[in-house]
Amino acid sequence: MARGYFVAREPLVIAGLGLLEEIYEDREDSNSPRRLGEHGESTEKTRGEQSRVELLKRDGERCAAGETIARVSGAAWLLLERERVALNFLQRLSGVATLARAFAEAVEGTGCRVLDTRKTTPGMRTLEKAAAAAGGVMNHRMGLYDAVLIKNNHIAAAGGVRKAIERTRASGMAIEIEVRSVKELEEALAAGADHLLLDNLTPEEAREWVRRIGGRAKVELSGGITLANVRAYAETGADFVSSGAITHSARAMDISFRMEAAG
Repeated sequence: MARGYFVAREPLVIAGLGLLEEIYEDREDSNSPRRLGEHGESTEKTRGEQSRVELLKRDGERCAAGETIARVSGAAWLLLERERVALNFLQRLSGVATLARAFAEAVEGTGCRVLDTRKTTPGMRTLEKAAAAAGGVMNHRMGLYDAVLIKNNHIAAAGGVRKAIERTRASGMAIEIEVRSVKELEEALAAGADHLLLDNLTPEEAREWVRRIGGRAKVELSGGITLANVRAYAETGADFVSSGAITHSARAMDISFRMEAAG
């Protein structure tokens, strides 16, 4: 039997803790080596092999360097077998949450909200979106099914801004349209667009476009928005700024696992 400790090795915002109990669950259908005898025969499960997870933090909380995040106890083989999987999830998701918190704090007081995007790791979207929310940013669309975002290729395929908007109204879903010129902006407003995406503008250009819109539609800014410039974009008067970097460029945080025999 052994005890293990997940320890932050740098300041971070923790995320992914809800996965630990599932990772350390002792499944009856496991093919683990513990079920094999000396000559490969099947053996009975040894008493006391069940693991126990104790969370000392909650997702979204800050952790200082050296602070213990969670404890797990159980059979030493089980703790060792699942150490890397647990660390991979915690390090990756805490990286997303930590970067998200930095973005959220950078725009405090502006009235602008930071959105994440669908630029997530394949197979990890639900977890990365949850980590972004734990960090304090607002989840944008989970997928193509829960809102319509009309982008430049859709406008080209539909034959123009107005046609693109008119052909999507029947969906009954929220509609957002990307506009790349003042002409497209005016066409979108004339067609009744109530949510505009302004892409790849400088903060100065964005401020002028927001002034031109004058509250007739919600405004989201995207394209080239980083931690270094996000406040400048937030101060333009836009309602939202979105950054794919929160999920696609977050680095894994430094978290270690330390184990000791339990007697």
